[in-house]
Amino acid sequence: MEVIYQYAWLIPVLPLLGAMLVGLGLISINQVTNRLRQLNAVVIISLMGASMALSLALLWSQFQGHAPYLWTLEWAAAGNFHLTMGYTIDHLTALMLVIVTTVAVLVMIYTDGYMAHDPGYVRFYAYLSLFGSSMLGLVVSPNLVQVYIFWELVGMCSYLLVGFWYDRKAAADACQKAFVTNRVGDFGLLLGILGLFWATGSFDFMVMGDRLSNLVETGSISNFLAILLAILVFLGPVAKSAQFPLHVWLPDAMEGPTPISALIHAATMVAAGVFLIARMYPVFENVPAAMNVIAFTGAFTAFLGATIAITQNDIKKGLAYSTISQLGYMVMAMGVGAYSAGLFHLMTHAYFKAMLFLGSGSVIHGMEAVVGHDPVLAQDMRLMGGLRKYMPVTGFTFLIGCLAIAGIPPFAGFWSKDEILGAAFAANPFLWFIGWLTAGITAFYMFRMYFSTFEGKFRGNDEKIKTQLKNAAAALAEKSGTAELAPNFGPGAMKKGELESHSHDSHSHEPHESPWTMSLPLVVLAIPSMLIGLVGTPYANYFEQFIFPPSETLGSVMEKAAEFDPHEFYVMAGSSVVVSVIGITLAVLMYLARKIDPSAIAKNIQPLYDLSLNKWYFDDIYHRVFVLGLRRVARQVMEVDFRVVDGAVNLTGFFTLVSGEGLKYLESGRVQFYALIVFGAVLGLVIVFGVT
Repeated sequence: MEVIYQYAWLIPVLPLLGAMLVGLGLISINQVTNRLRQLNAVVIISLMGASMALSLALLWSQFQGHAPYLWTLEWAAAGNFHLTMGYTIDHLTALMLVIVTTVAVLVMIYTDGYMAHDPGYVRFYAYLSLFGSSMLGLVVSPNLVQVYIFWELVGMCSYLLVGFWYDRKAAADACQKAFVTNRVGDFGLLLGILGLFWATGSFDFMVMGDRLSNLVETGSISNFLAILLAILVFLGPVAKSAQFPLHVWLPDAMEGPTPISALIHAATMVAAGVFLIARMYPVFENVPAAMNVIAFTGAFTAFLGATIAITQNDIKKGLAYSTISQLGYMVMAMGVGAYSAGLFHLMTHAYFKAMLFLGSGSVIHGMEAVVGHDPVLAQDMRLMGGLRKYMPVTGFTFLIGCLAIAGIPPFAGFWSKDEILGAAFAANPFLWFIGWLTAGITAFYMFRMYFSTFEGKFRGNDEKIKTQLKNAAAALAEKSGTAELAPNFGPGAMKKGELESHSHDSHSHEPHESPWTMSLPLVVLAIPSMLIGLVGTPYANYFEQFIFPPSETLGSVMEKAAEFDPHEFYVMAGSSVVVSVIGITLAVLMYLARKIDPSAIAKNIQPLYDLSLNKWYFDDIYHRVFVLGLRRVARQVMEVDFRVVDGAVNLTGFFTLVSGEGLKYLESGRVQFYALIVFGAVLGLVIVFGVT
């Protein structure tokens, strides 16, 4: 068994090798590489599959009780400064490796069907493999410097994938927004890393935590400085995991192809932030004020994302705000000290959210057979309805995902979310109330999404709705200054010629189920979405016995488990299920039975409806304050540069030119002229001194 630990470095290297081989092929023999598109896909998927097999073996070994493994080498040294690089395998690493690789393999299989006709098919696979490799490298990193290196690689890959269709203005703007927003958080993270090294002299997670605690206790550094350093580090996860106030990039990231949306939201980019909080937990848990900041940031983000999601009509953006909300739960759990619960929800969320996003891609794929390559129409739930009849596999798996995220037992999301709410209630009842209320809102908007998409009558051929949506999109585009409404090439469902060739087919006016390469990952992901929560039941919490804070021991965890009160669990779990059922019932009455008119309610609470529809106006505020504000500052700087800096330089040049022009008449080279000048000077001196 020791051999697999010695070769664990292959887990991030194998996908990197795949990306490198395909990338070199695209650079050197582009046409040949693109012609062998499915061969490239097989290579990429096989290498990620090998990483998955090795990750599963490591997880099983760790579960069987193998000691954590650490391998390092000295990377740089200068005097007393020594920086090591390597990899570590412990319980948290093993779990994250399995989550990342399993989701990545399924997303890669799904990609073959979704991107089948996209000219960038091979390039997309290369990016996916590089993305997976970067996240896996981050997970196995043994110190904060190596984490930061892979942290930035993950950000770079997300930039490439969100802006994959770079010839679309919306995609180009979205990847730039993601890049800039993450730079804000990453700058704070870098300052925090440097500050912690200055204070503790180490980049090791446990050493930093212990030394920082001792320094604060002895008064060597102030408590305020410790809080500041912890919050600076937390800024990195705030950006990566889309927490308030740096959450604005994630919904715009939906401009990328749906497979990458699934990978970002389930197992890579946004999971990296929660993972870093877990890795830095030895630092955070010794700074109570920082823990409070983390907890309240997560709680507010959970509520914020949920309240925005209830009015979204774009199926992918609705899921994006759902992710923001669920990430808020995870961050809140970390802040209240529920380390295991936060990571448990990270795991369950990874599988059901990957399934939901891939399901939305399947819906878009089916809708494009009717409406063509227009994201305004293909992704708008107001033009869907009744899709369960045409897409039974997609509809059934999407329903499972909705039940899981709504927290209905025995689906996965119930167990992890209930554990977070229980810990929040013990820490701060106000945080519990926010989480409890958010759970009800979550159930409402997810079943609003399900009923609008899969139940009722199919509205895809209603020309009146199409015209209304196009007019609304055109007005929005004109207001925002974006003329483009549709991509040059759609999300990979059908070629334009293929679409036209089916225009006279009786099925051209109906959606269709996705091919097996897209349906199979949905079915596979439905299994953990239903069952994986059972490993973390309060009666036998195997997950908590495997994943617990570094500062605790298995003995203390078992003691806490023995104190389990079933009556308390029934009360807490019952309250969360009740509020979820209320949310589902409201969705049924509004969007399935049509007993309640949502538009009438919206008119009665117009300010709140507009607040949700306009995303709490954060995008507008940021645009006015930062975009327009910085443009004004830049304009003023340009004026100073033009009038002062350039003016001074130009004045110096003008003076030199004038003086040079004047001197050229004096420097004639004639001795008589120079003698005349000397005579004039002497005469002037005689006159001056004679007068005085």
